[in-house]
Amino acid sequence: MGGVDGLTAARRRWVMLCILLGLGLSSLGSAIVNIALPNISRSFASSDAATVWVVNAYQLSATVCLLPVASLVESLGLKRVYTAGLAIFVFASLGCAFAPTLPMLVSARLIQGAGAAGVSVAGMAFVRVIYPHHMVSKGFALVALAVAIPGALGPTIAAAILAVAKWPWLFLVNVPFGLTVPLFIAAAPPDVRIARSLDLIGTALNALAFGLFVVGVGTLGTGDGRIATGEIVAGLFCLGLFVRQQLGHPMPMLPFDLFRIPLFTLSVWTSVCSYAAQILAYVSLPFLFETRMHLSAVETGFLLTTWPFMTAVTAPIAGRLTIRHPASVICSIGLALLAVGLLLMVFLPTTPARWDVVWRLALCGIGFGLFQTPNNTAMMTAGPVGRSGAASGMNAAARYIGWSLGSALVSLIFGLGGDQGAVFCLVAGMAFALTGVATSSARRFR
Repeated sequence: MGGVDGLTAARRRWVMLCILLGLGLSSLGSAIVNIALPNISRSFASSDAATVWVVNAYQLSATVCLLPVASLVESLGLKRVYTAGLAIFVFASLGCAFAPTLPMLVSARLIQGAGAAGVSVAGMAFVRVIYPHHMVSKGFALVALAVAIPGALGPTIAAAILAVAKWPWLFLVNVPFGLTVPLFIAAAPPDVRIARSLDLIGTALNALAFGLFVVGVGTLGTGDGRIATGEIVAGLFCLGLFVRQQLGHPMPMLPFDLFRIPLFTLSVWTSVCSYAAQILAYVSLPFLFETRMHLSAVETGFLLTTWPFMTAVTAPIAGRLTIRHPASVICSIGLALLAVGLLLMVFLPTTPARWDVVWRLALCGIGFGLFQTPNNTAMMTAGPVGRSGAASGMNAAARYIGWSLGSALVSLIFGLGGDQGAVFCLVAGMAFALTGVATSSARRFR
């Protein structure tokens, strides 16, 4: 797929434009919806805990689809998987915009998340194909910006849209951009495929394991506790079956060889903890600002931009620090700052000055930025070069697992915590960040 020297500069620019646009849209699809959750809740006259599933469904679907999509990339090729993923994402965006009920919106978000998984996995793999070996790091740097910038601008874009239009327009903005991408993908190199069929049993067990567990956690505080507990137990049981089935498979979806490397495994767990902490805060803060502090959706969006903006500013600095200092130290410091920032958010007064909110969110963003780049570098370089694709897949899986777990916990905490749900979510996020400090620090002894 592309050869060892990649593509010519002209073709590479066209394909990279396609990749960056698709990855940017999938990142924006995750970041743009959070501040509209109170509006969506009022629109459908639904509870806050039920509305959070607009976020949960997207994250859960992407998580469930990541490993099967990685297998499809090898059997169907990058072009087909990337194009299909983007088409699914765009058409699901239309479904979200015109959803007449909350269950229909959640269903459309499930489909949208599946499309995002295809874009994420195939997009990252494309970078390795189209760049010469000595320029691959440049390609991944551009990918990081394509993900970070929509994350930083998402709340602001959402606030601007909500100031002049209703929440369905948050989904409609994806359509014109997504439809232009196929014009550029034609410049990509021909696909080279291997004789590999989709592991249907593994795919089903993977979906059941993550689906039942996350749904069970998310509904534990909002429905019949016995049913929710049964879903959690069933999910863990299916996870055990999935691991056992993969151990006996000749071409497993799970990279067991990489998990035998302690540095890689600890980096994965650090990533899961940090992204769970992030989404616990991202989803709950709009409710805290709009319900407890009585801020408008526009004000909320502009305030929340502080966090991803400072993450984007800090990430390149963290990359330079990684050259001179161990990733475990930088990540631990970053996650400790994130934990402190979340704790300070808990003790905000009812009517704080805007600056009091901004500097606390900035501290969270700086901490997350210090964690992100060094941890990704440690994860991607822990194994041999030939396993970079598998490492990249687990990198994405760890991110989505953390997001899915955190989103499900938001539903649980909102169901049990009542009016204080947002505050309890911040405390839970702090606990995850501190757990990430522990797993990151353990890498010093490996």
